[in-house]
Amino acid sequence: MTREQLTEYALTLCGAGADCPFEDDTDTVVLRHTDTGKWFGLIMNLKGRDVVNLKCEPMNAEFLRDIYEGVIPAYHMNKKHWNTVYLQSDVPDDEIKLMTDSSFELTRKKTGKRG
Repeated sequence: MTREQLTEYALTLCGAGADCPFEDDTDTVVLRHTDTGKWFGLIMNLKGRDVVNLKCEPMNAEFLRDIYEGVIPAYHMNKKHWNTVYLQSDVPDDEIKLMTDSSFELTRKKTGKRG
């Protein structure tokens, strides 16, 4: 999956947006919720390769790191809750889409009352 394909996919999620918030860095793209501005993904170039940081349940994060060489503890983010995924690696496109969906849900604004 390319960075363009991932951005295009992420924008199909209801309430998702993408922007380049860093001055003088149009290469880095933040995927965020349009209602809260909260990030659910960060697409960037790491040592010459395109990657995305995605939020993940801690146990699932470890599992994904164990089965894919292209999934590592997150670069520059909380390594317990975030993974860095190398695009165009051994991680199938469908798996990257599932990880993106999961990150979107994990970072979504919580609704409802606690009783």
